[in-house]
Amino acid sequence: MPQADPAARRTFLTRAAAWRDQVIGNAQALIAAASPNPPLATGQVAGVAADLLRAQIPGVDLTLHEAGEGVVNLVARVHGCGPGRRLVLNGHLDTYPVNPNLPWTVDPLGGLVRDGRLYGRGAADMKGGIAASMTALAVLAEHRALWRGEAVLALGGDEESMGPRGTQWLIENVPHATGDAVIIGDAGSPAVVRFGEKGFLWIELDAAGKPAHGAHVHLGINAIDRLRAALDALSALRDLKVPAPAMVTAAIAAARPVSEALSGAGESDTLGRVTVNIGQIAGGTSMNLIPATASAGVDIRLPVGVPAAVVEAQFAAALAGMEGVSWRVLRRVEASFTPPDSEIIQTVVAASSAVLGQAPVVNMRVGGSDSRLYRQAGIPTVVYGPTPFNMGGADEYALVDELHAVATVHALAGLDFLSAG
Repeated sequence: MPQADPAARRTFLTRAAAWRDQVIGNAQALIAAASPNPPLATGQVAGVAADLLRAQIPGVDLTLHEAGEGVVNLVARVHGCGPGRRLVLNGHLDTYPVNPNLPWTVDPLGGLVRDGRLYGRGAADMKGGIAASMTALAVLAEHRALWRGEAVLALGGDEESMGPRGTQWLIENVPHATGDAVIIGDAGSPAVVRFGEKGFLWIELDAAGKPAHGAHVHLGINAIDRLRAALDALSALRDLKVPAPAMVTAAIAAARPVSEALSGAGESDTLGRVTVNIGQIAGGTSMNLIPATASAGVDIRLPVGVPAAVVEAQFAAALAGMEGVSWRVLRRVEASFTPPDSEIIQTVVAASSAVLGQAPVVNMRVGGSDSRLYRQAGIPTVVYGPTPFNMGGADEYALVDELHAVATVHALAGLDFLSAG
């Protein structure tokens, strides 16, 4: 794998200790600017990020883009010493709601550092990762004589709701928000380089019946019974065969010992099969009345090798003969991956190995991220970020050492990628 000049890499790694305070300071400033989704409001945090970047990168080419009510995106660009490739560092500015009713023991917007942990809403998802990428961009700007092309930071304002006005808007409207490869500092682990993620279908089911008194079952039709039969049919999708590419199944298997220790036993199995989660259900008004209506919301996750159309055809056939049952797809996202042996994946692996002193594993990602949007645009993309703790809950935090490591890996991977172009 092509790399920067060995002397340049040594300079980067020697100076890496000096970046620690900058990463944490950036993250604390971002955490202090609340950006909950819902309600969607990323204008303040985008302004804070812009001020930090202008102070840390004199002359940076920076633009803010309002893409709808409450949504502000940011793009910052740094040029190297000559023409070359473009590397994009991507992240999202919005977070889960703070939810003050949760049992917080720290100020959720305080950015407290204690016992090696940085606390606050978004510390792990993903203001810590953004802070790491911002620092990496500043480091690359300081050493622009060592690389060619462009390094770009593209921060979307609308990811938690998977809306179109964040990263997707940037891809469609800002030419230099796309490039030859993308690194995203979203939640994960420095020990795991994520090269792909499952897709999903969100389905809403409705069942109609005929109301009657609960004692007179011969006079009614139970909508919940109809719904249960439909849900059983959907649950059978878990048994679908998965013809995944050999490179994907091999990577998942090889990553199992490390990745499952971080993400839980069973992750590898989950990555390789269709999963069905019945997340919402409603129906009826009283236990002694036959319900006239019932509904459910179902989250179906799709591994690589199983297109959404195949799953839709399966459950459409299964539900076709069920009287009183209707359904609709609320959201459809295909599984996506960048080949694990591709240049950007292996560049991040090499940088992580140099920074951490041991090689990370390469694996898929169970949850969704904006990486799918870049892959849909044909751009190789990797996710490499800090381990999330209490993500979306009280006392969310990330480890300070990991944030520092992520920043260093992003910077070193950027140097290697842009030096080789």
